[in-house]
Amino acid sequence: MFFNLKGKIVIVLAIFSQFSIAQEKSKSEKFTSHNKGKFYFFWGGNRESYTKSDIHFTGQNYDFTIHDAVADDKPKGWHIDYIKPGSITIPQTNFRMGYFINDHYNISVGLDHMKYVMRQRQIANVSGNINLPSTESGSIYNGTYNNSPVNFFDNYTGLDTSPTPPFLTFEHTDGLNYINSEFCRVDDISKVFKISNTDKFQLNLTEGIGLGLLYPKTNSRVLGKQRYDDFHVSGYGISAKVGLNFTFFKYFFVQTELKAGYIDMNDIKTTNENSDKASQHFLFLQRIIAFGGIFKI
Repeated sequence: MFFNLKGKIVIVLAIFSQFSIAQEKSKSEKFTSHNKGKFYFFWGGNRESYTKSDIHFTGQNYDFTIHDAVADDKPKGWHIDYIKPGSITIPQTNFRMGYFINDHYNISVGLDHMKYVMRQRQIANVSGNINLPSTESGSIYNGTYNNSPVNFFDNYTGLDTSPTPPFLTFEHTDGLNYINSEFCRVDDISKVFKISNTDKFQLNLTEGIGLGLLYPKTNSRVLGKQRYDDFHVSGYGISAKVGLNFTFFKYFFVQTELKAGYIDMNDIKTTNENSDKASQHFLFLQRIIAFGGIFKI
């Protein structure tokens, strides 16, 4: 009985000793030493560049393609709308939240709210046929196009009531919404820059790949038809990124990213008619700066 009691005391002391060591280790270990189990989120802004794109339009009495159309983003610049309630969806923005499954890898979901505006001051070649009824204002563009140059600024007007309609206005401005999930790796590179106390400042390198859907709100006016401006699932996108993460005082960070990707939209709604649609695919390069927080769940 004495030895049983002694054995129990030894076990209890051993457990207490291990617990104390673990506690001391936990106290001395930095919050930034491990990422597993941490949750993060960020909000920021972006700029985009796009490759030229062939845009194919089909509908009743028309079927044509604009070759190598040029498009730009629509930057807001540094503006209060990025943080102003009710206006935060107006600029080009990025939102993401994610979870670290171990110290290096995390999974996330997010929205890249980009904007795509076909440049109006351009001459692009058009191929196809247009044969609208003479009662429609867009019938002035009737004919067969065989890689024919069209000046898209000719007859351009922002007024839908204009008697002479533009050949085409076309943009995803509310926006080119890339709803995606990402799988990313993060590496602490603070030691390279001789940063010792990473709980005060930490520098991380991040890389990742993404996949998602395109849910644009396309603002278009085709051959004088009624303007269309509504959300519609139009295709998919894939992307890859690299970035730098600057973490301050354990919980706050600034993250810069370069993200490149491919977008394929084969079902873009252009008018209220079900038969009217467009399709296009192109590459994009996105430059992102975001502000966020990270904490342990």
